[in-house]
Amino acid sequence: MKITALLVLKCHPIPDGSDPVILANATDVNHFGYFQRVTVKQFIVFVGRTVAKRTPPNQRHTVQHEEYKVHSYNRNGLCVVGFMDDHYPVRSAFSVLNQVIDEYQKKHGESWKTIQADTTSQWPYLNDALTKFQDPAEADKLLKIQRELDETKIILHKTIDSVLERGEKLDSLVEKSSDLSAASQMFYKQAKKSNQCCTIL
Repeated sequence: MKITALLVLKCHPIPDGSDPVILANATDVNHFGYFQRVTVKQFIVFVGRTVAKRTPPNQRHTVQHEEYKVHSYNRNGLCVVGFMDDHYPVRSAFSVLNQVIDEYQKKHGESWKTIQADTTSQWPYLNDALTKFQDPAEADKLLKIQRELDETKIILHKTIDSVLERGEKLDSLVEKSSDLSAASQMFYKQAKKSNQCCTIL
């Protein structure tokens, strides 16, 4: 069981259509090959933004892609996204996301609402959470406190394509994305041709 990344984002209202702003980002890509790590990080940012943008306020979503699940929780425009492998329990995953969003609001209050560009400074708590919650048992301790998860509807999407709006294609989003370098876009296209597409997601 593995958590690969945790991201905190500011989501604009859905009609606004602008991309979410990254407020904090922690990744652990050491289990990928050395030369893949930059590309993997770029895809995490790209997919994180894509999923967060399509998670309506006060909802939780899970997107399955091959052996990974991308979980998102949008609390009134403050969104947290977690990249976990398929074996990480869903309840534990959302418990982690809830804890991260609580800690972010404790630390930063409502100041996130005025941020207009991606933040590059590290938030130490997020790196610690990425390490601590690798063991779902740590997250399960939080479940005793957070019973509202039982009452919240979690929407499970079978593929990332089902998250995209009607008529949108992942290929066109990859081409337009400023999160992906030309090399990452080429990697995506070549991997897709080889039918190994995005095993990093």
